[in-house]
Amino acid sequence: MLSAEIIAIGSELLTPFKTDTNSLWLTEKLNEIGIEVKLKTVVGDDEARLEETVRDAIKRSDIVITTGGLGPTEDDITRKITAKALDKDLIFKQKLLDDLRERFKSFGYEMPEKNRSQAYIIDGSEVLPNPRGSAVGMLSDLSEKYLVVLPGPPRELKPMFEKYVLPKLKESAGDIVVLRRSLRVSGMGESSLDELIAPIYTKYKNPQTATLFNKTEIEIQLTAQGNTKEEAESLLDELANKIADKLGMAVFAKKGEKMEEVIGRILIEKNKTLSVAESCTGGLIGERLTEVSGSSKYFIEGSVTYHNDAKIRNLSVPKDVIENHGAVSGEVAEAMALGMRKKAETDYAISVTGIAGPTGGTEEKPVGTVFIGYSDEEETKSIKLNLPGDRYLIRWRSSQAALDYLRRNILKKEDD
Repeated sequence: MLSAEIIAIGSELLTPFKTDTNSLWLTEKLNEIGIEVKLKTVVGDDEARLEETVRDAIKRSDIVITTGGLGPTEDDITRKITAKALDKDLIFKQKLLDDLRERFKSFGYEMPEKNRSQAYIIDGSEVLPNPRGSAVGMLSDLSEKYLVVLPGPPRELKPMFEKYVLPKLKESAGDIVVLRRSLRVSGMGESSLDELIAPIYTKYKNPQTATLFNKTEIEIQLTAQGNTKEEAESLLDELANKIADKLGMAVFAKKGEKMEEVIGRILIEKNKTLSVAESCTGGLIGERLTEVSGSSKYFIEGSVTYHNDAKIRNLSVPKDVIENHGAVSGEVAEAMALGMRKKAETDYAISVTGIAGPTGGTEEKPVGTVFIGYSDEEETKSIKLNLPGDRYLIRWRSSQAALDYLRRNILKKEDD
């Protein structure tokens, strides 16, 4: 399996304000043709460090791809330094200069003399045309290795890579097919999850398994290689099914679907409807549900009742329940869910009330205390959670927990 390395060039990428997204896209494209990215590096506009990075990358990787630094300004050093790292000269191409002049002329401008630098390419390299910008790319064949030099703007990089680079690399990579699958898990910690599934996935070298914890869930990422797509799919199916069987209902998605997409599919399959009452999440659950196309088929109504008066007025929560138990309580969460379901006349309703912080917590009910209510025609109930994180994370985790509570209750009734 060929190895690749990506070098993102530009001092702006070392600030808090700019992110290298090209390497993510390039990694996906390379993985699809069976090329594994072993290293990604961000280098500022420093000639010595860039030369060292490129030289080292060529020694250890089959394919080295640089992005950025091909403009006409003084800090655009990629062209000069990549040539130096290869111990090659830059060669002037009159046709590239003529094309540049014509390009500027078509926009009604005279080409600035600074852009003349963009007519130089690494000696012996293949020119990669750039119809969307002034900087051409370059591909150098280094005797079974490649150096690919690409512009930084994604709108220029992506079509250039797909049209001129990807076919050549695919030919070198051979007939290996690499497929990925993501299982999503809720309601478990990463350590306890790994204790359960490590005895399963460690028996496999192909597919490879990695776990990733994000703000609301754990992703189990599986990567399989095969001579055909069908072979890779079969390998993924085998391991994914074994892991899913072990984790049971905690696995809410086998092919990377978001929780709100899973909820939508379940409700459509069962021809059921849903309404939502929110307090601390401030409409986040409704927002997530309506991000899914076609959600109007099952999501009927949502109500953000932040103040106690709104809970009483809009959801018919009894005033004495709030006074006796507090707005953040299981009793209020249940009253919110029941009131919402009756008002919207839906099959299901969920509710959330809690303390997202950073203020408002008490010794009895600290920041992160959240109650989730659930109501259907047969029962109304609630659960209490103590969620970690800042205000943003607590609200997000509350929305995920509420949707997961709904999912589990629906599926549990199906099993019963």
